[in-house]
Amino acid sequence: MKYVIVIESVENGFSAYVPDLPGCVTVGESREEVEGHIQEAILLHLEGMNEDGLEIPKPTTEAVTMLIPNVA
Repeated sequence: MKYVIVIESVENGFSAYVPDLPGCVTVGESREEVEGHIQEAILLHLEGMNEDGLEIPKPTTEAVTMLIPNVA
């Protein structure tokens, strides 16, 4: 499965979350670190859902990067 991951630059590094997996979040000092953390967080999140007998949500979120022209 492929989940969309949102990575944001924050004051002390980066944060990441998965819109299709509420509560699946992490932080890191670098982009590389947060990418590694979020992959681990997803695996642990899904493992916990399996152990609790919860249905694993299918990915539904899509991401698009859109260029917006300057507005005067």
